[in-house]
Amino acid sequence: MPELPEVEIYRRYLETSSLHQPIEAIEVEDVNLLTTPFSTLQEALVGRWFTGTERVGKNLFVLTDGPDNSSEPVVVHMHFGMTGDLEYYHSSLDRPKYARIVFHFRNGFNLGFICPRKFERIGLIENIDTYLKRKKIGKDGLEITFSELTGQIHRKKALIKPVLMDQQTVAGLGNWIVDEVLFQARIHPEKPSDQLTDDEIRHLHEAIQFVLKTAIRHEAQYRDFPVGFLIHVREWDDSPYDDVEAHKFCPRCQTRITKSEVGGRTTYFCPNEQRL
Repeated sequence: MPELPEVEIYRRYLETSSLHQPIEAIEVEDVNLLTTPFSTLQEALVGRWFTGTERVGKNLFVLTDGPDNSSEPVVVHMHFGMTGDLEYYHSSLDRPKYARIVFHFRNGFNLGFICPRKFERIGLIENIDTYLKRKKIGKDGLEITFSELTGQIHRKKALIKPVLMDQQTVAGLGNWIVDEVLFQARIHPEKPSDQLTDDEIRHLHEAIQFVLKTAIRHEAQYRDFPVGFLIHVREWDDSPYDDVEAHKFCPRCQTRITKSEVGGRTTYFCPNEQRL
């Protein structure tokens, strides 16, 4: 599932490929992928162009403008579901596989919204802040401050892993990211959130920044991550090769990594360095 790092990469891709190009037409293969009626989408966007982007957690917002400067602002919301992606391509080429929504630009190029499993969604919203409040989406993982994170954690009385996965606590942290953050901060995933000290929360805040920025720098190619990352154990755990046993140990202390379930999600941690 695309997490914050992947969506940030998509945001940068859209900005470098698709801004300031008038939209000639919109092609939608399956209207169930829209959160706005197709006719409304067409009426609002044809003739306009994308001017910029904003990302909060796993949500991508695309700002638009048009020839009529008095028009009300229109914001496109994109959610990439389980396997969504973007592809910018020339109209002389075949439409990319699973590009079920396509923005056709007047210059002959297109932006395809890739929807392999049809869990992805596109629609219009009037205001980003209003949308975030309505959906109870908290501060973005790259933007949240130490004091904001402390306030959110202290409000909860639950295990720290599900607290961090709650998008109201901090937006954009999925399952593998939370495991990695807790591993880097040396905090057990089942530690009650209201028992964390200020120092532990500071380590969490630093780990969130470190993990997210590392993932973005490596364009979410997990196998390119530094050797000290827990993600390598998770990746190798599902490998069919015979030598996976050598990759199931903590990269720091060589203790065998524990695989369990916390908050209903598969969880990896080091029992030696992440103790209750």
